[in-house]
Amino acid sequence: MSLVDALPPWAAVLVGVLVLLGAGFACVGSLGLLRLRDFYQRVHAPTLGSTLGTFFMVAACVAGFSLAQGRPALQVLLIGVFLTLTTPITLMLLVRAALYRDRVEDGQQMPPPAPPEESSQNPMP
Repeated sequence: MSLVDALPPWAAVLVGVLVLLGAGFACVGSLGLLRLRDFYQRVHAPTLGSTLGTFFMVAACVAGFSLAQGRPALQVLLIGVFLTLTTPITLMLLVRAALYRDRVEDGQQMPPPAPPEESSQNPMP
């Protein structure tokens, strides 16, 4: 007996709807990546689409596996947590790198890097 056969019909419909919602948000994010004009606009659509798409896919996995196995399947939540934490960080790093590149190409003066702060505990005299 497979996991799909172990699900009651209402649970299979619930899991199917959640999977379709997740795939829909991921598709909208991909279309936004194709349709928007510049990098700064383009970077938001896949980020938001993947975050919402991941949320619905994780909800579908938790619901489906929990109902099929008869016990909570919460290990899937780790995938959602890691993706939810890393996606905005990646967005910020990409935008900062693009902003730096644009400023250098335009010839704008970049501020000099800040000198490292001296620590009060100097192990070597």
